[in-house]
Order: sequence, then C-alpha cells, then structure tokens
Amino acid sequence: MSDSNAPSSQRAPRPPRQSRTGTTSTGARKAGSKSGRSRAREFALQALYQHLVGGNDAAAIDLFTRDLAGFHKADAAHYDALLHGCITTAQYMDELIAPQLDRKMSEISPIEHAVMWIGVYEFQHCQDVPWRVVINECIELAKEFGGTDGHKYVNGVLGGLAPQLRAAEVAADKSDKGGKADPVS
Repeated sequence: MSDSNAPSSQRAPRPPRQSRTGTTSTGARKAGSKSGRSRAREFALQALYQHLVGGNDAAAIDLFTRDLAGFHKADAAHYDALLHGCITTAQYMDELIAPQLDRKMSEISPIEHAVMWIGVYEFQHCQDVPWRVVINECIELAKEFGGTDGHKYVNGVLGGLAPQLRAAEVAADKSDKGGKADPVS
C-alpha cells in the first residue's frame, strides 16, 4: 500500500510550513524583497563580470544587459553609474583594494572582484547610501553570486576600506557606540 492510498492516520506527518521571511535557504534576499537599487547592483555585477572575464566593451555589455529579463525593475540610473563608473575607474579602485588583499588581484574571483568594485564605487560616489548599507548590499551580492565564503572576503576588504573612504561617517558611528564598532555581518 503506498502512502498516498494509506488512511490519514498512517501517513507520515507533513513537515511544518516554512515562513516566508524574504530570504532564500542560502540567506540571500528573495527577488520580491529587492529594491530597484539592489536589482541595479545585480545587473551591474553581471555586466562587470562580462567586462572582467571577457574584456567586453562597456557599450556592448550595456546593450546586452538592458535586454535581460527583469531589468525594467532595476534603478537604471544607478546601474549606469555603477557599470560605467567602475569600468572607468577600475585601475584606481584596484589600487585601493590591493593593500586589503592577502593574495594577488589575479587570484580573486571575478565575482568578488566586481562586487568589491561596486562597494568601492558606492563608498566614493554614492554618499546617500550609508557605509554599512554599501557593505551589506555587497555581502548579499557575494552570497548570491559568489563562491561559498566569498562574502566573508568581500566583508573583510570593504570593512577595511570603509574607514579610509568614509572616514567621517565611520568615526561618527563609532562615537555613537562609545568607541566600539560593531562588526558588519
């Protein structure tokens, strides 16, 4: 007798329903709970990956990316700023990132590399985004698209750059907490 034909008293109990918290089993945010800016970062990450891995031209990458499903839900202006800003200032950003690394830049995954570019770019050019939000958004990108522990590496690098690139904001946060800085998750 199969379970589906067994009387209800003999069937295995159903597992409890899982609540919908807005995150996937890996801890990344579900698509429905993402803002336009978060989506812009995702599309920018994909575009920057194409640039890093294939050396593709920014204009060609841009045309391709704008045709992807779901792009209409992204903040197009933020996407433009990230894609073109990161590519234009790539060498400068790599010079900022390199001292934070424990290996050569060439050994960094292109996903984590692109995520760090996004973080550095936002630290420098998106003053309306709090530094902790920049780091958390980059951690989310690395969790969703990167390697198993890539988000920890991104957290360490961007956490090391925050006091340099957002000195006043980080100092204000530390003084608000009595000199203690909370580690970013």
